[in-house]
Amino acid sequence: MAETFVALGTVDAPSGVLVLGTAGGVDQWRELGRPLSERARTAAANGGGHLQEWSCEAVAVPAAADRPLSVRASTSPSPFDGEPTIATLEIGLGLPWPGTMSRSAPVRLGDLPVDRCGMVVGDADGLDAWTGTDDEPANGLADVFYWGRYEDDAHAQFGGERIAEHGADGPYGWLDLPVAEAAARAAELTDWRDRVHGRGLVVSVEEHTDLHRFQRAGRHHPLRVGAIDVGGCRTLGIDWDQGDHAMRHRGEREAGQVYPVTLEADRAGETVMRWTIPPHDPDDEDA
Repeated sequence: MAETFVALGTVDAPSGVLVLGTAGGVDQWRELGRPLSERARTAAANGGGHLQEWSCEAVAVPAAADRPLSVRASTSPSPFDGEPTIATLEIGLGLPWPGTMSRSAPVRLGDLPVDRCGMVVGDADGLDAWTGTDDEPANGLADVFYWGRYEDDAHAQFGGERIAEHGADGPYGWLDLPVAEAAARAAELTDWRDRVHGRGLVVSVEEHTDLHRFQRAGRHHPLRVGAIDVGGCRTLGIDWDQGDHAMRHRGEREAGQVYPVTLEADRAGETVMRWTIPPHDPDDEDA
């Protein structure tokens, strides 16, 4: 039975090199000796390949530099809640399949785990500008969230709005505050909790790094996909439901939870990159 794909959006690759990688480590490549763009260009010059250092992983491939590249996915039910999750991620690279290569079999480039922080698809040069958890937000803003046993008491005292997430009510909080104001508000909530209850309320400040921005951009998408600008390039981030990750992908590479990335020719003879995550099989758990 043929897979049914849904469009996720487009990305730009003006450098001519496209990267699919683990979002949690994008900002760390430059701390490990060489920028991601340099490593990716080397891999792409050889037709594409897998990159890994420490916990940072990516696959880099050549791609058309002069047009948007379409990204789509097929889905399978999550064992956690039955909701659709990505089964095959497919990225059109805007290049013809090489005439010297057979179209009968995929070309395997390596494999990737599902990162707990999500995945990112974008231009190799653009991703050198990516900001992660420990980086300063370029816009100087942050979001504040709070939730837990005493969230209604806290709301009566401090206010805030319900932040909808994935079709349901999320935590209370405030969006788009200056970082200093966000930190002060979080401190006020924490001090009140400690004085009145001692525990029972979680307070979080999320600065507007690229990691947070893509997760926020995908808050209302059924597959948790969000588009943001990174380094002047349109980039897609794909978040993962934490329950689904815990049941299917926990442990990631160390636990052997990795999935193949291939180059293939589509029906029109164009080159696509595919990342294939097999549907959940409960018999695997029994084994």
